[in-house]
Amino acid sequence: MSERLSVLKTYKLFVGGKFPRSESGRVYEVTDAKGRWLANAPLASRKDARDAVSAARKAFGGWSGATAYNRGQILYRIAEMLEGRRDQFAAEVASAEGLSKPKATAVVDTAIDRWVWYAGWSDKIAQIAGSANPVAGPYFNLSTPEPTGVVALLAPQDSSFLGLISVLAPAIVTGNTTVVVAAERAPLPALSLAEVLATSDLPGGVVNILSGRTPELATPLAAHQDVNAIDLAGADPALATDLETAAADNLKRVVRPHPVDWRTDPGTDRLLSFLETKTVWHPMGV
Repeated sequence: MSERLSVLKTYKLFVGGKFPRSESGRVYEVTDAKGRWLANAPLASRKDARDAVSAARKAFGGWSGATAYNRGQILYRIAEMLEGRRDQFAAEVASAEGLSKPKATAVVDTAIDRWVWYAGWSDKIAQIAGSANPVAGPYFNLSTPEPTGVVALLAPQDSSFLGLISVLAPAIVTGNTTVVVAAERAPLPALSLAEVLATSDLPGGVVNILSGRTPELATPLAAHQDVNAIDLAGADPALATDLETAAADNLKRVVRPHPVDWRTDPGTDRLLSFLETKTVWHPMGV
């Protein structure tokens, strides 16, 4: 029997629910932890970043206006699909991070469990972030959380899948739409996640995933006037300082990078990071 030719996978960007190549046509080599070639990933450009922001803004109204229950159900469906592709993600994480198969599988299991955990917060976050405020007068005074808008996420460089899930899930479950810059050295788990999202019930544009050079993509995102917030988890200290300066131009919310053990309980900090508070006064009546 003749030996079969390998069918190599072609990775693409994920923008607006579709899979375009980079507008520049560029790619870069992705290697495993031992330096062996794995694939060519698209090398996204500034134009791709702007297109991703436009797609995220277009999707914001529908996603933020969906019921919390509906968002939670959609995220849970994504977790089901991740479970079905568990072995694929374990193999990609093992290659990307130099882990043994059992350790990579444990990382993927933790990531899926975390996605489910965040899905469960969709209709509960208002209970801890909102309040009924005592006021002097015949009024109801209610404060409720609302999504910030379009959020740029720099995925952690040291955790290609679990870290990615840990910054992405809390941003979208609360109603934000996102532009994700995948880990530069290990983008393949993020690009494979895009295939799951595309075949789920998640509306196109809620999550947009770019691969490439983190500084090249993060700089225009930090300065973009239609990006409302940015998570700098994947930036080194020098880059984070430059990006925070650029983000100040339109008063973006900024989450500074800090050492994180992505395997530990994430708490609610990132759930609350990209929420605004709306306060409503209403007369009680007679």
